[in-house]
Amino acid sequence: MIRRWSRRPRRRGAGSLAPLALPTLWGAVAVTWKLTCPLARQDDMATRIATSAVFFAVGTGLVVGICRGLRRELRQIEAIAQAAQRVLLRPLPPRLDGLALAGTQLPAVRGAVVGGDLYEVVSTPYGVRVIIGDVRGHGLAALGAVAAVLGSFREAAYEEPGLGGLLRRLDRALQRYLGEPPRDEGAQQAGPGGSAEDFVTVLLLDIHRNGDVLVLNCGHPWPYRIGHDAEPLATGVPLPPLGAFPLPDTLPVRRCDRLLPGEALFLHTDGAAEARDAGGRFFPLEEVLGRAAGRVPRSPAALVEEVRAALLAHTDGHLDDDVAFVVVRNDRVPAGRVLVPAQPGTARPVRPAPFPR
Repeated sequence: MIRRWSRRPRRRGAGSLAPLALPTLWGAVAVTWKLTCPLARQDDMATRIATSAVFFAVGTGLVVGICRGLRRELRQIEAIAQAAQRVLLRPLPPRLDGLALAGTQLPAVRGAVVGGDLYEVVSTPYGVRVIIGDVRGHGLAALGAVAAVLGSFREAAYEEPGLGGLLRRLDRALQRYLGEPPRDEGAQQAGPGGSAEDFVTVLLLDIHRNGDVLVLNCGHPWPYRIGHDAEPLATGVPLPPLGAFPLPDTLPVRRCDRLLPGEALFLHTDGAAEARDAGGRFFPLEEVLGRAAGRVPRSPAALVEEVRAALLAHTDGHLDDDVAFVVVRNDRVPAGRVLVPAQPGTARPVRPAPFPR
């Protein structure tokens, strides 16, 4: 049997009006006393004081009751918004197919859980695939493009054998989103975001079982390889961001050096490199990563927290743009080999011998 749901809005429960019941009752009593009681019409000082005290108590009770109701409603709205935003940008698992993971986002809008940055890591038949991106602008207004790109990635990553096909699927999903008619009467006709110039920077990675790393970059900062030191994983001119121009016929997928066991990749959005302090100095991201690489190996979560704390200290907690970090460390042990852990107190971790080519 199919149950038919009514479209009528639900009535507010009586519990939501409970905080106003007692102040309202006091108010009714005070007005009745003032209008009907002969004593209330006297003009002596004691009567004035009593009348003022009664009305002050009634007013205070009304204000307190309204504030409590508003706080309750605000807590419910925040809980719903946080649950929806965490589904959109769900937490990364600590381990996935032999890789240790950690990620976080710092929205520029205070009180938000997510903003205009996006990331995801999934294990597919073609390897572990990573995406990190940055929507033009920041804050809650960018969530539509984030949902379009992430939703397409979570489906296409399992179906497309190459990064080129995956990127084209993301581009089509973004174009569909930008081409939808606006839902607000006052919005422009360019799309739901109100601008025809919306675009998304995207970095795609394939990490194969043997440590090979394939990268396809559309206008995004290159990640850092964390080993003996911190160095860019690749260099060169990336493609334009998605949405800015049509994709070319040939997509330059780069094959980088293998990610050796114990090495990590640090992915970030441009909000980190472009963050400034009160004096206008940029955040020294590469320097912070270099110091972290020179110490005893730490977990991805610890590295993310270290960079996050350094960034907030540099900017005094005031961010002009959303920031996202993702760390992927290769914890896979090759067959017939044993990893040598770093000894406490050593300046740098022991680097395993390279794979045979």
